[in-house]
Amino acid sequence: MEDKIRLSVLGFSFNQTQSGTYGLVLAEEDGLRRLMIIVGTPEAQSIAFKLQGSIPPRPLTHDLFQSLLSQLSISLLEINIYKYENGVFFSRMVFRQANKTVEIESRTSDAIAIALRTKAPIFTSEFIMQSQAVVFDENVTPENLHEDEKDNLALDYSLLNKDELETLLKDAIDGEDYELASLLRDELMRKKDSSQ
Repeated sequence: MEDKIRLSVLGFSFNQTQSGTYGLVLAEEDGLRRLMIIVGTPEAQSIAFKLQGSIPPRPLTHDLFQSLLSQLSISLLEINIYKYENGVFFSRMVFRQANKTVEIESRTSDAIAIALRTKAPIFTSEFIMQSQAVVFDENVTPENLHEDEKDNLALDYSLLNKDELETLLKDAIDGEDYELASLLRDELMRKKDSSQ
């Protein structure tokens, strides 16, 4: 891939165009550009768990994939988001086992979920950044965002089920993150109210 641009996962933004999907925001490292990838609910749940540093009640598919890589001594070297066509980003995962390197096509959401678990770098091309990225004001940091802007970059806890929320809530309380615990408690209450 020419002109590799390294990306990091910033968080989720609300996607109002497609029901059941979420906008995953990727940030250019050492840059101002942001790339939004639309992901489905299961992938968003998996990514949200990893971003929060929480362990789901049972291993998710991406956790299983990470365990398989580890057991077979396969390294995920990097993820390359190499093409954008008809509203879809295309990605390849680059693996190495012993002296052999293999590239495998993947959905971008799955590739990112696995990259987060293996700490593999995520890259895209300058061409994709120029055509698809948006530029954020360099003076904007998470600390000086307005509350409504923070909400748009925060994880959307409504995509998690009751058990997952309870696990995150326990982790937040154990870690004395009472602000997060309050958000999770409120989401649990909404889920309980809507199920009655």
